[in-house]
Amino acid sequence: MRAIMVDVDGVLIRGRPDDGCHWSTSLEADLGISADDLHREFFAVHWDEIVIGRAMLTDRLRPVLQKVAPHLAAEQLIDYWFSRDTRLDENLLAALTQLRSSGVQIHLATNQEHLRAKYLLTELTLADHIDSIQYSAQIGAKKPEPDFFRAVAARTGFSPSDILLIDDTAKNVQGAKAMGWSAVLWTNERPLHEILSDMG
Repeated sequence: MRAIMVDVDGVLIRGRPDDGCHWSTSLEADLGISADDLHREFFAVHWDEIVIGRAMLTDRLRPVLQKVAPHLAAEQLIDYWFSRDTRLDENLLAALTQLRSSGVQIHLATNQEHLRAKYLLTELTLADHIDSIQYSAQIGAKKPEPDFFRAVAARTGFSPSDILLIDDTAKNVQGAKAMGWSAVLWTNERPLHEILSDMG
């Protein structure tokens, strides 16, 4: 194993910084828009194209908010979302940092759009802890699509057999294995060193 590809949401980041709840838990009380409305009008309709880079987040969000929450600017909602989806798993990050110091490359392999990918690197300073971020909007395909795994291997220069994916979604783990990667389903129940030890 020469490189570990780490999923972000549900693995390295797990919800709101204060309690780990989903970022939209208090959305209606805080910003006056219901999470159900936002999901129905925005995420269910537009997210698939945004997350693979075929549309920009703000371009699709603005008209939706004009319809369901005209008092709210897209930038306000984005700032609220990003800042409340930031609970880092410090134990996992420390374990990854230790592995990186021993020569294993650490990359993020994640379904993200462009703005949050940048936020993760700069505002959360994850750029200081990883070798690169490989994300769906940049690649034009998302996990568990074969093109995602194929592109990540090509972009990082590793053979599939050199790569381990850590992900909390079973379909993504299966998709990675189908492309020749090693992959483990992250449940946050065991430390990384135990999982790696079991793998030999």
